[in-house]
Amino acid sequence: IDCIDNIDTKVELLAACVRREIPVLACGGAGSKCDPTRIRIVDLAESVVDPLARAVRHRLKRDHGINGGIPVLLSTEKQRCDLVPVEAEDGKSLKDYQVLPNFRIRTIPVFGALPAIFGMAFAAPVVTTLAEQPFDSEPVFRMQLQQYETQLERLRDREDSKGSADACLGVDLEDIVYLVKDIWHARSARDKSWSMSKGMWRSTAGLCLTRWDPMRPAVLDNLVLFTLDEADEHDTFMSGEGSEGLVRMREIEPDFARFVEDKFDRVRREVSV
Repeated sequence: IDCIDNIDTKVELLAACVRREIPVLACGGAGSKCDPTRIRIVDLAESVVDPLARAVRHRLKRDHGINGGIPVLLSTEKQRCDLVPVEAEDGKSLKDYQVLPNFRIRTIPVFGALPAIFGMAFAAPVVTTLAEQPFDSEPVFRMQLQQYETQLERLRDREDSKGSADACLGVDLEDIVYLVKDIWHARSARDKSWSMSKGMWRSTAGLCLTRWDPMRPAVLDNLVLFTLDEADEHDTFMSGEGSEGLVRMREIEPDFARFVEDKFDRVRREVSV
């Protein structure tokens, strides 16, 4: 668990954990915030709302080529005030007040309840991960209703193009919201770029849902989000392999197949499909 306030030290610790493949959970800033309902665990790539995490993300990318993949606990609440100004006494410089070289001198007011709640929030992913019962945090990005409606229409069009009966489409708009946002985080299942677009807004213009297993209907635990080209390639591969499509996929891309099917396991747990 990383709770360091100094950016230089925080960046070096996180970079070392990534290099050595040590699981780490980083902490954003709790200072000058009061709303406990805004606390979230997000990927570092999505930490645009937190000044400390944003600065760390920039340095990790610039100095170590790390764009994401580190979970960060932060508050999406905007800071209510800035750092407290400090004036040096006569004959002294501000550096004389540093506890350690290069450490921040100015502080920010902290509402005592928030650091305590941050600590309890930290405990949950640590304990559940050690117990092999990890959870997937709620995404913090924003999407418009029209984006979900477009995804539903695209899925209907794909099903119609295959000659599928309407009865085979076993999802509605509410299900599409759940799949696109909560399960696939509005990214292609093959996307590892950790890219964001327009701050907290996520673009889905080039994405669509398609069946993972063409032998099963288009239901919650059988719809994967791809780019349009990836979806076409997946459908072509599966149709060419026939009933052995999933078997071949697991042989050719075992890690990717396991990743997708773990997502479907989560769907079955949460929705009881």
